Amino acid sequence: MSKRQLVSDAFNNRPVERVPVGFWFHFVDGDDFSKGLEYPSVIQKNIEGHIRFYNGFKPDFVKLMSDGFFNYPNPLLADVKDAAVLKSIKPVGGSHPWIRKQVELVKTLTETFGGEVLTFYNIFAPATYFKFLQTSNGNELLGKLIREDSEAVRHALDVIGEDLASLADLLIKEGGADGIYLSVQNIQDPYVNKEKYLDVVAPGELKVLDAANRVSDNNILHICGYEGSRNDLSFYSGYDAKAVNWAVNIEDVSLSEGKRFFNGKAVIGGFANSPGSLIHTGSKNEIESFTKALIADAGTTGIIIGADCTVPNDIRIERLEWVRSAAQIPHEI
Repeated sequence: MSKRQLVSDAFNNRPVERVPVGFWFHFVDGDDFSKGLEYPSVIQKNIEGHIRFYNGFKPDFVKLMSDGFFNYPNPLLADVKDAAVLKSIKPVGGSHPWIRKQVELVKTLTETFGGEVLTFYNIFAPATYFKFLQTSNGNELLGKLIREDSEAVRHALDVIGEDLASLADLLIKEGGADGIYLSVQNIQDPYVNKEKYLDVVAPGELKVLDAANRVSDNNILHICGYEGSRNDLSFYSGYDAKAVNWAVNIEDVSLSEGKRFFNGKAVIGGFANSPGSLIHTGSKNEIESFTKALIADAGTTGIIIGADCTVPNDIRIERLEWVRSAAQIPHEI
């Protein structure tokens, strides 16, 4: 069975010959996360990192990293002081280099290995791109701005979402990606409860996901627990994605529990991802035993073994192979 078929079967809750495995990490660091437009060498480093990882691990599928493109290119959104400026925000448009260069990146990678594995491009939620542009605490700032003028914030996030919807459409139709990996996160401010989130933040996110769903049936929702951020998973119960990945070890919601919560959708994860965690430093026996325990609890249908989020980029590839070897399904003779 091809790896494309293997992962497709897992996504669609069909029987599999083995449980697929998916891990990913970044290929640049520091300021390079936002320097792709200024320095082509950053994009090239990202491309070379993907190819090196692919050749070294032969993954079951590939999450294509958006390293180099973390800064949404609208200077009006940088260091926002009050909500008034948000009312004048307009989309940059699908022809902007920030979008076109990402499509080119994806096309280069899918032409290299996309015929062998499914590929999913990372797109952050509009609120996350907004937070990346702030020097102050982006979560606290969003809480403040929503208190000040929720309609202005909704407008700004919707505009970012419009550009991200264009990006999603082009990545799949022109870039050859099989879908997107949409990274969302609760606003880490107590004022932005579920009601306010669904009113102000969710519309922009759903615009991106809807655009991706119009051109692909295979899109992943990632509920990001980066650096311990907590998420109420119920915020996303109505999001229409083929598979869901969340921070199992932060939310204390197992793969089996999450699969039930998300109405039987395929689920991805199981391992903690932080430096020093089991996947990063554990022994071969510990990693294999943990993998088998995940499968014993969650079953083999609609399950992909992975991590809460991005794993450390100094991880030894053999550790990921230990997981894949342990994810084999015993067959009776």
